[in-house]
Amino acid sequence: MAVVCFLFKVAVLLVSLGHFTVAHNIKQKLHADGGDGVQPLSKIQILRAVNQLHENASVSAYPVLLGTKREDFGWVTVTISSPNPAQDDWVAVFSPADFNASTCPYNEDYYEPYICTAPIKYKYAKQDNPGYTKTGIATLKFQLINQRADFSFALFSGGLSNPKLVAVSNILTFANPKAPVYPRLAQGKSWNEMTVTWTSGYSIGEAVPFVEWGMQGDTQKRSAAATLTFDQSSLCGSPARTVGWRDPGFIHTGFLKNLWPNTVYTYRMGHRLSDGQYIQSKVYSFRSSPYPGQDSLQRVVIFGDMGKAERDGSNEYSDYQPGALNTTDQVISDLNNIDIVFHIGDLSYANGYISQWDQFTAQVEPIASTVPYMVGSGNHERDWPDSGSYYNGMDSGGECGVLAETMFYVPAKNRAKYWYSTDYGLFHFCIADTEHDWREGTEQYKFIENCLASADRQKQPWLIFAGHRVLGYTSDKWYSQGGAFEEPMGRESLQKLWQKYKVDIAFYGHVHNYERTCPIYENQCVSSERSHYSGKFNGTIHVVVGGAGSHLSDFNQQQPGWSLYRDHDWGFVKLTAFNHTSLLFEYKKSSEGEVYDSFTISRDYTDVLACVHDSCEPTTAAS
Repeated sequence: MAVVCFLFKVAVLLVSLGHFTVAHNIKQKLHADGGDGVQPLSKIQILRAVNQLHENASVSAYPVLLGTKREDFGWVTVTISSPNPAQDDWVAVFSPADFNASTCPYNEDYYEPYICTAPIKYKYAKQDNPGYTKTGIATLKFQLINQRADFSFALFSGGLSNPKLVAVSNILTFANPKAPVYPRLAQGKSWNEMTVTWTSGYSIGEAVPFVEWGMQGDTQKRSAAATLTFDQSSLCGSPARTVGWRDPGFIHTGFLKNLWPNTVYTYRMGHRLSDGQYIQSKVYSFRSSPYPGQDSLQRVVIFGDMGKAERDGSNEYSDYQPGALNTTDQVISDLNNIDIVFHIGDLSYANGYISQWDQFTAQVEPIASTVPYMVGSGNHERDWPDSGSYYNGMDSGGECGVLAETMFYVPAKNRAKYWYSTDYGLFHFCIADTEHDWREGTEQYKFIENCLASADRQKQPWLIFAGHRVLGYTSDKWYSQGGAFEEPMGRESLQKLWQKYKVDIAFYGHVHNYERTCPIYENQCVSSERSHYSGKFNGTIHVVVGGAGSHLSDFNQQQPGWSLYRDHDWGFVKLTAFNHTSLLFEYKKSSEGEVYDSFTISRDYTDVLACVHDSCEPTTAAS
């Protein structure tokens, strides 16, 4: 019976495709909607697609059922046959599988759109098939992840700019498309709280979400989880509201409270269905945060601008985020020696193609399911004209912050304002949202000062500031043009706060390379040391660490005196606090994980208290 239903669904899909006319009256506006932007999917002019199904062309994909052992991903072999092969033929993955025009909303700017949803990914037919243009036969390997719907593959001719649908495959699905997947841990609003966020296909009307958790080896308990989702009306523009739209499913967050410090806990996500049945994920584990001030080994990884890439070699891997998988894999390989990760903006680079957020959360799942994965907001998450962001660019592709704010939990008072503080043992972190105004007198400026001032430096000696855009120093080629070497108006307001509260290190992304300054204040190096800093604080060290995955940024030819180390390569930073007085900084290349740059800081509490320029507490001569 199941086979009959399956074949019937395929037949319905193919018949419905055949009913559409080849001729389309498409206005010029479609070119803008399809896009020629950086996101690889934006290169596809999907609204120009026409039906040229050929009776002698075929696409077949197997296995048709994935996740039979509860896996969240699976490899699929796709075989294509075309009677008229060409260099620019390409194969796309669509989900849901039924991608015909019946799902398209009405739009007065064009008539009879044939396909109005971008695929999840694509490959050229000739990839790994050098003889394709002669034989018309090719075999491709794709990796699919569980994304709450079925899948089909489509063969197109005409390249990406004038796609012509030639053949459609059979339908594939996961055993449970709605299963809870891709857990993301994050610190809660107190040091002894961990949050677990995940994605599923279960609405709260279908099932009650929960987290089952407890100390490793002990009796487990269940905590209810909150559920969020959104629709197209929540988004700000195209492509997020048009060709990039895909149902995001449901995002659940559970709050695990009153954790014992530095203790291993196990957990799994679950849903109790209305019929009493339970659907649960596999079991994961994490180590809870140390008590603030706890003197123990603590290791932090920080990077920005990683993005996502595809392990099957499809479009993004070679064309879009060349370093993303290397960075991901290096962090995974060292995960036993990492306690918390900070990804400071430009997370997935989905740019309005909603399906890519599933791809990104699947990519980082080995990391984010094991250690807190703390995120910041970047231009590719937030920026859109007239949407409340500080910048009027269109880098978010119409997402205007909705996806990042929903997909990842951060301990902010208001997640639409993505600034927050968090404690991890010997560290106190102040994370800024550079897509909102940070200048003196603003709400965020007040937060930053309060966050810095609230650090108890006797318990938490290491004070870290981070934000996406470079509010400090960079000799990036673009930033160097005006001679400011910073985001316009970046450090003018904030440098007195960094100095007053003695911020040890400030981190930034946005610029896709690595650069470290000397301890600096008001454009002047305040220490001649390069590799070891000891004694009282003199100035903040500024670090650009935006080379985690996206295409690299060029440096200015002339290296300023305050710039100690630069690297035009992909990499990330690891901080290791050995105790209250010793900190190790390492910059590692993503290609092989080797240390390229490092320094140490040795500082006693009396050194933190010592008076330096513009950081002295008021005194009195009274006895």
